[in-house]
Amino acid sequence: MTGRIPAGVITRFAGVRTLFHKEVLRFWKVAFQTVAAPVLTAVLYLLIFGHVLEDHVKVYDRVAYTSFLIPGLVMMSVLQNAFANSSSSLIQSKITGNLVFLLVTPLSHWAWFTAYVGASVVRGLAVGLGVFAVTVWFAPPAFAEPWWILVFALLGAGMLGSLGLIAGLWAEKFDQMAAFQNFIIMPMTFLSGVFYSVHSLPSFWQNISHLNPFFYMIDGFRRGFFGVSDVSPWLSLTVVGTSFALIASAALLLLRSGYKLRH
Repeated sequence: MTGRIPAGVITRFAGVRTLFHKEVLRFWKVAFQTVAAPVLTAVLYLLIFGHVLEDHVKVYDRVAYTSFLIPGLVMMSVLQNAFANSSSSLIQSKITGNLVFLLVTPLSHWAWFTAYVGASVVRGLAVGLGVFAVTVWFAPPAFAEPWWILVFALLGAGMLGSLGLIAGLWAEKFDQMAAFQNFIIMPMTFLSGVFYSVHSLPSFWQNISHLNPFFYMIDGFRRGFFGVSDVSPWLSLTVVGTSFALIASAALLLLRSGYKLRH
């Protein structure tokens, strides 16, 4: 009959919803570790860097260093926790052997991608909101162009969730996952302008920073608060959108091929 949704579509949607719900519950049941702990870490960064550098680092005109630092810490928390969610879930499932229960289901690679990345976005945004809620007491918030805040938060969380999928598929043990996070994610995050404006760097290091896609995520996100940024938000959107499309495509291809999932 016309106007009815095919049973197959309903079944696939139910599968995605179930896997997504399972992934959200996985981190929410230990929220003290997965949400509260990253919030505390960000507050410690704010207390230390804000106190030490408040009178020594000049950023945008009429923007205090503490106010400048808060959006960077929020976005850093979003990115790191979105990556951690999908990557840790996959590697734990592979090592404990319970991944077989997902492999026997009729879920497509799109369903896996949607559920894992969707849950990563939820965790990233939850931690980011927590960091903002706590740090807002240190400096009054400003929302000059709030649409950029939402756009870059979603794109950044989706991109790092996709990258976490790739890392989780590639890694076969926790040591490899730790190496991926410590030698790729952490340096790119810290060298993206979280704690400083790249305009304060020598020309050589400014050029190096412009090769880091994390810089564009944080710079575009910060634009939403202050209405000023180191580069055009449209350039940042182009770089981040393209990076997300490439990383998401790579993750989908690996999922479709069953890379390191079926032995």
